[in-house]
Amino acid sequence: MADTQITLDLLLKTSRGELDKLFGSSVGGDVPVGRGTGAVVFAPNSVLTRLVAVLARLFLWKGKEFDSSTDTLLNLIGPFGTRAIRAKVYTDSSWFDGKDVVVLDYSRTSRVAHWIHDEIREVAPNLYLGLVYWSRRKVLFFVLDFAKATKG
Repeated sequence: MADTQITLDLLLKTSRGELDKLFGSSVGGDVPVGRGTGAVVFAPNSVLTRLVAVLARLFLWKGKEFDSSTDTLLNLIGPFGTRAIRAKVYTDSSWFDGKDVVVLDYSRTSRVAHWIHDEIREVAPNLYLGLVYWSRRKVLFFVLDFAKATKG
């Protein structure tokens, strides 16, 4: 992937091992600001990947909105992108490899998602690859695209 321009479409076609490798080789980057469009990467590089990404975007999760004034974010949930499920945002060591990462921590901000711990790294300008942990077990990848972010 080193010589290839990294895009959401490419990430949806990438295997789990290659996504792990890309995440591990990327730097923590700055905490994003504004609204990022999200995509769930379920069963990477399978026939289900794109279908699940489209269905999740339509009905479940549209992305995340980061607020630099409070170091928090709100998820954009449901078909209308309702702002809900707050997380604290900070840089720390990754559960994945111990290197710097942007952490999205729900443990003290959400009753619904207190067992969820997300980590993101910038893999291309304005494009972040994320890992979702459920009680320390990595369960899912996601992508946040800030190319058209509204800063706020």
